[in-house]
Amino acid sequence: MTEHLDLPGWVHTYSGKVRDLYVPARAHPAGDVVLVVASDRISAYDHVLPTPVPGKGAVLTALSLWWFDQLSDLVPHHVATADGGPGGVPQEVLGRAMVCRRLEMFPVECVARGYLTGSGLVEYAANGAVCGVRLPSGLVDGSRLPEPIFTPATKAELGEHDENVSFESVATQVGHDDAVLLRDLTLAVYGRAEAIARERGVVLADTKLEFGRALDGPHAGAVVLGDEVLTPDSSRFWPADAWEPGGAQPSFDKQYVRDWLTSTASGWDRAGDAPPPPLPDDVVRRTQERYLDAYRRLTGRDLELPRI
Repeated sequence: MTEHLDLPGWVHTYSGKVRDLYVPARAHPAGDVVLVVASDRISAYDHVLPTPVPGKGAVLTALSLWWFDQLSDLVPHHVATADGGPGGVPQEVLGRAMVCRRLEMFPVECVARGYLTGSGLVEYAANGAVCGVRLPSGLVDGSRLPEPIFTPATKAELGEHDENVSFESVATQVGHDDAVLLRDLTLAVYGRAEAIARERGVVLADTKLEFGRALDGPHAGAVVLGDEVLTPDSSRFWPADAWEPGGAQPSFDKQYVRDWLTSTASGWDRAGDAPPPPLPDDVVRRTQERYLDAYRRLTGRDLELPRI
């Protein structure tokens, strides 16, 4: 069970692995909105871990807002405001929450891959393709693909795995025209973000995006970029100067947590029924440092986070 805050003027309606959603207790001046609060929870291997990473929610929110600004000429986004004050973010969660326009979300995870790793590597090793997209032979973990590919996935329930699917499967689910639009927007966002990250010495290996159709507001009826965007929770970021195909890459995400959980130091059996153990302070600290390093490198800015 995840815990959520009682926020004046807002009613809690849903908690995911990392985010908590609230709806206004009364009519909101921005229209049909939700409050999206990024917690400091961290998940791995489909478990929400018992130990938070202090400041993680602030990094995710600040980085998402920065990326929304970089992408606004490509696709509109769902953020109404991230400021405090009347109609804005409550003081209790200021800095790690956004007031967002409600969207009718597409039931698909829109994934773009520019490099081969993760579940894409597993699928490629089995059949030479990812989500039905044939790839050249001889690729290895970390290989850069000839061009970015759209590799969608189903949205899984909490505690379940997303499942990679083909473009045709998405078209059957949402209609051909919307499937084409989602693919084109996903690849356009990835292309822009990959170039920006590369200029800053960061490899954007892949990313997961979510889109919805705006119900009201200035973009009513349009397809809008929602959720978070291009954070270490939804993307793989690698230091460009350390990129070397042929094995796992150093990363700016929660891979450090995954590695500790599967090491003998944790004493946890991933295949067993027991939940993961609490994280040691040094693992939490190094994970926090990786998230903050990604933010600094990409934005050129800094954030003050709690000391561990």
